[in-house]
Amino acid sequence: MNDPFFSVIVPEHNSAEFMRKGLDSIKAQTFTDYELIIVCDACVDDTVKIAKEYTKKVYQINMHRCGLARNKGLDMAKGEWVIWMDDDDWWMNDKAFDTIAKNVGKHGEDIFAFGFEAANLMKRGLHYYFNSPNFLWPAIWNKAWRRDFIGDHRFPDWKHSDDGGFAKEMHPLAKVAYWNEVLYHYNFMRSGSLTDRMRRGEFG
Repeated sequence: MNDPFFSVIVPEHNSAEFMRKGLDSIKAQTFTDYELIIVCDACVDDTVKIAKEYTKKVYQINMHRCGLARNKGLDMAKGEWVIWMDDDDWWMNDKAFDTIAKNVGKHGEDIFAFGFEAANLMKRGLHYYFNSPNFLWPAIWNKAWRRDFIGDHRFPDWKHSDDGGFAKEMHPLAKVAYWNEVLYHYNFMRSGSLTDRMRRGEFG
């Protein structure tokens, strides 16, 4: 069997209450040449049970580190390109993967960067954000990454912001192509999310 075009990696941590929306947005994609890898880290609710409804590639770890969950996903990934989704985010429409697949790699790029929407990221209300040569957002989920480019690079073992650390390390090494279309919804500041807990000072 040929390797898939995309490896879609989703880390989960006690996400049973909200994970279906994002996973349904993956399941709805018209482009189907992908593998879905879900890594459940230290889950004590129904996260694992729900994850197994969506894919056979469900892996369990007990590290309490999102970056290490992402690393496990990378170790399992077989696709030519890696796409990330956080457990409380989702794809904007069912053509998102198709749009990426039809346009990615045309310029020999290592990273294919696209737009996203988020509520209350910088101002009140819902806003759209784009990558550009002047500013490449330090995130992993608003891009497709060539797996060969990632190579042996892995996420740092940090309590939080491991994705930003990974992105900031990799961006200067990459040739980047930009796609001026919003494909991803970043569920910024969901109550109880890691970002929300950081804002409330729960991490030192």
